[in-house]
Amino acid sequence: MNISLRLLRYVTAAADSGNVTEAARKLQVSQPSVSAAIAELEQMLGIAIFVRHHAKGVTLTPAGQKLIAEARLLLKHAEEFSKSAESLGDIERGEVTIGCFPTLAACYMPAVMTEFSRRYPLIQLVLADGDQERLLADVANGRVELAFTFNHAVPATLDATIVMQLPFVVSLPPDHRLAKAPTVSLHDLKDDPMIFFGDQLIGGYITRVFDAAGVSPIIRQRTGTFEVMRGLVARGHGYSVHVATPSSSTTYDGGTVVVKPIRDTVPKAEIACIAPGVQLMRPAVRLFAEFLADALVQPAGEEQPMAEAAE
Repeated sequence: MNISLRLLRYVTAAADSGNVTEAARKLQVSQPSVSAAIAELEQMLGIAIFVRHHAKGVTLTPAGQKLIAEARLLLKHAEEFSKSAESLGDIERGEVTIGCFPTLAACYMPAVMTEFSRRYPLIQLVLADGDQERLLADVANGRVELAFTFNHAVPATLDATIVMQLPFVVSLPPDHRLAKAPTVSLHDLKDDPMIFFGDQLIGGYITRVFDAAGVSPIIRQRTGTFEVMRGLVARGHGYSVHVATPSSSTTYDGGTVVVKPIRDTVPKAEIACIAPGVQLMRPAVRLFAEFLADALVQPAGEEQPMAEAAE
């Protein structure tokens, strides 16, 4: 059985008006159209919805009263759905779900979201963080509409637009022998233990940095949590290589890390907006993607906008 919203709308109008002719006038359709809708629905359901009173309109039967009560709720939901669906195409209204790599989200998204919300108060941004594998899967299956993460291991079915490049840096304990050096070579750390930060996919990105420098790190610990890595470094368990440095050098447990540029010629991390395809973006999503790209433009001589390296 397939009951259309049109049938429910016509029959409910007749119930509200108590008169088929008046219902037709309000609906701006012909009187026979409303009468036919009532007859069709009664035949489909096998019940009498109305009692017809000659020249005095119609009244609901007990079954009709129950039916109309349910129909009003359904029509209300349909109206709300229609309004929600219309807002999806509104460039400056609606909800946009953004997937973010956690460290990038922490360093950049609060400031970006604040300014975006100031300019576009009717667009609500919802953040969903996750590791690289999760974010790529979420974009592919539609759980998020845009991912702000590394341009690494992105399948050909997704589009990646690079919004900035970040240099990899080294985090050291404050009492490390190289803590006061202006820059650090990975060769200087080849015999030091390393705290390897990154999930399985991002780990490949870090490995490329060491391969470019011709160094094989001695990995003591692995962690996918940024603050755990910083805490271990601060307490002397090893050094680490990463991007997106917080502005504070203090760790959660009160330790201190020292961040240094890498002197070797190594690739930078490409940070991208990843989406199913530009042609599939809703207007509000495209608006945020463009805003994010503009907000993260790196002025000449600056490497990390909106988050300065800790000294």
